[in-house]
Amino acid sequence: MISEIISEHLSIVNKIQQLCLTDLQRFAELCVDGLKRGNRLYLMGNGGSAADCQHLAAEFVGRLHFHKGLPAIALTTDTSVLTAVGNDYGFDAIFTRQIEALVNPGDIVIGMSTSGNSGNVTQAIKLAHEMGAVTIGLSGQGGGMLREICDLCISVPSDVTARVQEVHILIGHIVFELVNEVFKDA
Repeated sequence: MISEIISEHLSIVNKIQQLCLTDLQRFAELCVDGLKRGNRLYLMGNGGSAADCQHLAAEFVGRLHFHKGLPAIALTTDTSVLTAVGNDYGFDAIFTRQIEALVNPGDIVIGMSTSGNSGNVTQAIKLAHEMGAVTIGLSGQGGGMLREICDLCISVPSDVTARVQEVHILIGHIVFELVNEVFKDA
């Protein structure tokens, strides 16, 4: 079973390498362009994707071995906001209320959903787009609704949640390294 899981992972990574290099480069370029203009990155997702958002925001802010952090915020971290909005407006509003309050035109809003159909993520992406933000989706097989509503959506060619999330974090690390290279002396 272990060998099968590893083989499946490697197969998906190989497909990403074959199919998504242009999209990965575009993802990084969108981030660089926004950050150079003084915009911020906002990340959101549920469950494991929420944890990945926090991980990737920490990469941009922490920037190991570099002097200045880059502005990235995981919308999954403020438990007071999440629980207040969830209680008062419903779970589907936990990200839209934050988008309304925080996002400015030109900001980059990244939604992660293994199905591509998480209601709270897709609603927030739609709102962010209406507000003039650049919207990027990371999804699984087919892309779901994120493929239809994002400026750029990278769909991992798998419907196995664990494999999709493994590749999402790889994609995030690749993009971070590309962006970090541009800002290495900042």
